[in-house]
Amino acid sequence: MPHHPAEPEPAHRRARPLHWLATAAAVAAVIAVAGIVQPATGAPAATPPGNTTPAGEDPRTTAPDARAATYPLDCKGSPRAVTESAHGDLDGDGRPETVAAVRCEAGSGTPPHALYVLTRGQDPAAGPRVVATLLDTAQRRTALDLTVRDGTVTATLLGYSSTEVPRCCPDEKRFAKWHWSDGKFRQELTDSAARSV
Repeated sequence: MPHHPAEPEPAHRRARPLHWLATAAAVAAVIAVAGIVQPATGAPAATPPGNTTPAGEDPRTTAPDARAATYPLDCKGSPRAVTESAHGDLDGDGRPETVAAVRCEAGSGTPPHALYVLTRGQDPAAGPRVVATLLDTAQRRTALDLTVRDGTVTATLLGYSSTEVPRCCPDEKRFAKWHWSDGKFRQELTDSAARSV
């Protein structure tokens, strides 16, 4: 039987070091270019004063910024603090409102909260405005766990049974809900008491 020399292996099946080096370089170049063109993930640029809607956002679908509002809360020279906020469409008009828990910053004790409802005006450049007060500081309550769900505002309210109770240590707890009904916000408490604001 005649002896035939082995046929040469096709070039694409032979792995040469130079071939692998070229492939690795090409892959590295693609990864480097992808890293350059990826969008930035850092913090967005600061919003100019007076304009509380970042560029490109629709003010009709963006909730008001609780920290950009001016509140009717007299702190006698002390700064005001927004401790919690929640967002949602409260009156069914398709535009989100913001509920903000605000109190005065004091050096000691536990200053009471006020709960305000904020909305946007017709001018997108204008700051948010207060349209309702759900809880006034005169009620001497601390508001926690503020949420908005399905058009209802909920919060846990801590308070004091008498003036003898130290202001650091509330001894009463109530769960409160507010919802928009017949042109006003109506409050419901766990003890079934209710009032309109």
